[in-house]
Amino acid sequence: MTNVDPSCTFCKIIQGLIPAHRVYEDSQTFAFLDINPLFPGHVLVAPKQHFVTLYDLPGEQLGPLFTTTQLLARAVETAVEAEGTFVAINNRVSQTVPHLHVHVIPRRRGDGLKGFFWPRHDYKDDQSREAIRAAIEHEARRLLG
Repeated sequence: MTNVDPSCTFCKIIQGLIPAHRVYEDSQTFAFLDINPLFPGHVLVAPKQHFVTLYDLPGEQLGPLFTTTQLLARAVETAVEAEGTFVAINNRVSQTVPHLHVHVIPRRRGDGLKGFFWPRHDYKDDQSREAIRAAIEHEARRLLG
């Protein structure tokens, strides 16, 4: 396997150097139970190659990562008889292990998780909302070239 960080915990798990509760593996992705789950069935889906954030993942690997994530979201929901799933990625902030991974968390109504786990902050007014909307649109167009 190319692009491995020998100091990365997830690279070591994927290589079999650290034990983990694997639930799925294919040529490009590896999925295992979170060691510190929000709920039983909380799965992490990671590319086998070492990338720190979603921004670092090459475009051609997005499909395989999210195909596996979609598969695992369905599998988790059925396997633990959940009503749905929460799928999330942290990029740097709150990313305990600096190896790109997708959380697939089983959810049930009334399970105690609220929103995105943090307080919501509304826009000051319509002008501030529009200024931020326009800035994001402008940056997306700039990034596309």
